[in-house]
Amino acid sequence: MPSEVRAAVFRPDDGRLDEAVELLESLGATPVPDPMLAVEPTGATPEPADYVVFTSVTGVDLVSETGWTPGDATCCAIGESTAGAARAAGWTVDVVPEEYSSAGLVAALSTAVDGERVEVARSDHGSDVLLDGLREAGAEVHETVLYRLVRPENAGESIDLAAAGELEAVLFTSSLMVDNWVAAADERGVRDAALAGLHDAVVGAIGEPTRETLAGYGVEEVVVPDRADFEALATAVVEAAAPSYHR
Repeated sequence: MPSEVRAAVFRPDDGRLDEAVELLESLGATPVPDPMLAVEPTGATPEPADYVVFTSVTGVDLVSETGWTPGDATCCAIGESTAGAARAAGWTVDVVPEEYSSAGLVAALSTAVDGERVEVARSDHGSDVLLDGLREAGAEVHETVLYRLVRPENAGESIDLAAAGELEAVLFTSSLMVDNWVAAADERGVRDAALAGLHDAVVGAIGEPTRETLAGYGVEEVVVPDRADFEALATAVVEAAAPSYHR
């Protein structure tokens, strides 16, 4: 392991950022925590339905804290992390798609939801792929926004380091984080330099949607782990960054 792999990590500052820092340190990296996203709960809870869909750990945690439960509804979770949070809340998780994405869940439910009411409980930045796909499968779909995702005013330390070529690794866990990062770089007037800094670093993304968003900004070489969770992402990125660090 080289003496230092500086790794920018973007997680909401609600405990997950601290956990990410601890994980990166355990892997021998030097974390550069930069929230990029803050969670603003709406206070809403899912409406009654035949199926209820959760797309994130955050959504599960917010709802479980209110005492809400799925009851007799078929509970669906995109990704093992989300499913694990639901099970920890005491819920039975009935459906976890093989592909951890909106398209993957649509494929898993497409033959089962015709004429059924499906409740999608998620953030205000959810993809229309899920809603449209379920409706095309014949479901009556309702969406409840559990929380809003905003960019914290103090975010951006990693951008300055990237622009100066001082990052060895960068870990993105959602398309929105990528968009927020580039928008913050724009506001600082260092967008081109910051994106150039990504080309010189090992960039990681959870899932194909995040990888595609990075590609839209010209960042083509991206590490995407086989398993869509942060531990897998961090491990893959740090392992890829370590051999390339020669200072």
